[in-house]
Amino acid sequence: MKDIFKSSMLYDFYGELLTDHQKEIFEDFFLNDLSLTEIAEERGISRQGVHDLVKRCEKTLNSYEDKLHLVERFSKTKEDVAQICALAEQRDEKSILKIKEIAQEILDNY
Repeated sequence: MKDIFKSSMLYDFYGELLTDHQKEIFEDFFLNDLSLTEIAEERGISRQGVHDLVKRCEKTLNSYEDKLHLVERFSKTKEDVAQICALAEQRDEKSILKIKEIAQEILDNY
């Protein structure tokens, strides 16, 4: 399940960089939950061809993430915002200073 979530996140960020054919196959497999056989029959290609294309798409998307780190940065920012929300509930001086520190770190990274 973790791999499906990761692949979906990568697709959300970098999917538009794939060809239309790659996007269609990737969406059928990961988003529409079709089997390799179902996709192969629908597209008139071999099951192995679909498998290879899905693996190539995953490799391509991971390559983009390795270079750009957008998903990583998004996840880190999401964690930071959750921490800010938790600290905001405490409403003490130490929490406010920590909120300012986290907020400044977010701003410095973008």
